[in-house]
Amino acid sequence: MKNALISVSDKTGIVEFAQGLITQGYSIISTGGTYKKLQDNGIDVTEIDEVTGFPEILDGRVKTLHPKVHAGLLAKRSDPKHMETLKKMNIETIDLVCVNLYPFKETISKENIDLASAIEQIDIGGPSMLRSASKNFASVYVVTDQNDYASVLEEIADGNDDSQLEFRQRLAAKAFRHTAEYDGIISNYLTDISGETFPESKTIPLEFKQSLRYGENSHQSAAFYKNSMPTAYSIASAEQLHGKELSFNNIRDADAAIRIVSDFDTPAVVALKHMNPCGIGTDQEDIYTAWQKAYEADTMSIFGGIVVVNREVDERIANEMHKIFLEIVIAPSFSEKALEILESKKNIRLLTLDFSKAKEADKFDYTSVLGGLLVQERDTVVDSVDDFEVVTEKQPTVEEIKALLFGQKVVKHVKSNAIVIATTDMTLGVGAGQMNRIGSAKIAIEQAENTFKDNPKTPFIMASDAFFPMDDCVEFAATHGVTAIIQPGGSIHDKDSIDMANKYGISMVCTGRRHFKH
Repeated sequence: MKNALISVSDKTGIVEFAQGLITQGYSIISTGGTYKKLQDNGIDVTEIDEVTGFPEILDGRVKTLHPKVHAGLLAKRSDPKHMETLKKMNIETIDLVCVNLYPFKETISKENIDLASAIEQIDIGGPSMLRSASKNFASVYVVTDQNDYASVLEEIADGNDDSQLEFRQRLAAKAFRHTAEYDGIISNYLTDISGETFPESKTIPLEFKQSLRYGENSHQSAAFYKNSMPTAYSIASAEQLHGKELSFNNIRDADAAIRIVSDFDTPAVVALKHMNPCGIGTDQEDIYTAWQKAYEADTMSIFGGIVVVNREVDERIANEMHKIFLEIVIAPSFSEKALEILESKKNIRLLTLDFSKAKEADKFDYTSVLGGLLVQERDTVVDSVDDFEVVTEKQPTVEEIKALLFGQKVVKHVKSNAIVIATTDMTLGVGAGQMNRIGSAKIAIEQAENTFKDNPKTPFIMASDAFFPMDDCVEFAATHGVTAIIQPGGSIHDKDSIDMANKYGISMVCTGRRHFKH
């Protein structure tokens, strides 16, 4: 007779699993609520204190932390000394452990949970049993997932020693992953409460979300993992209403787009291509007007792009979107008619996201490097007039200040070297990722001039994510219609750029804050 110890918080399917084990010749040992559940359903079950000879104490905090439990799990069946020790001490082997842990994650996900309540949901005995059983997978099955119940019963029934050993090893690896994730959630919760920003070690618990067809390119395999503690404002939490599964590049682009739109409180539309915004439009009241501005900003690059709308997509916007090819549209909601229009396009992906949770998004960015991980606070700073220092003879106008603020919001989301040409409520040109700043400036200004040559926009401002190393960008901007510039300053050649701005009679504002995005 073999022994199975079952102690689960989630009791889904446990009665059927226990009955299956009995059919395979196992006797069942159990604890607390699981014991009652099995007993109430007619399962022949032994309570844990009958095995240990020691009662549950401290409100259930101590029940399986006992030598008779862990010796029964850890004894090497192939070692005569181990087995003789068990015999002398009247300890039976435990050959299968089925445990899922106290719902710590679910507890701390609730609103207004105090620390004492959270602490009570830290499982001690469960992880201890899982680790003991996993260490001795050569002889012991360890089961943490109800989705494995059927395959465990099938493997036991099969009776093939080689396949069973391989199977138990996979279960052990899964159990260690399970306890590692569990401990990671607890450690992060307590670390956050203590206020430590960069502790001596860091665990990032993740859960598998989906396989991807491939990575950035078709020869690269890939998968999507989400935070074990769900982040409401994230692509991982978005609900897909229509279209094919998201690809690796779709997910990265969509993530970049929702980061940008989170900086805008008024109606805003962000069109994005290859991790950079190609058009952004805002309006004080009307989301359709914001859409028109985002589209007009770059009618070419938006083709095949990602669009995020921070208000409901209505019929008017949907009709305009229907005229072009878009990969993804993300919005808080779609009207019934808008859905009908957009769903007629087979290849478009439609997602909804809770934009009200934008301010609760992750505080940190993680960037992988070979052999390590860079961790930094997200750049959530939105510069204000209070950060402005006018360094030129000419003061910016009220409208130019509005445009400078808008351009500064955008430029921090553009790959460095980053230059944005903008007016008060829309981008006019974007220069991204060039190896020199004048290259980005020329791209942005050329795009703005070509797009709006028949309909010039005013004011016409330039935003730069970092200082100008020389005065060439300022001169190029001034000779191509730019009337005001915003930049952080800080170059040893700042005076040259300021003098150039004064020469052409344009205004320049320095913020003292750089916004690199590599």
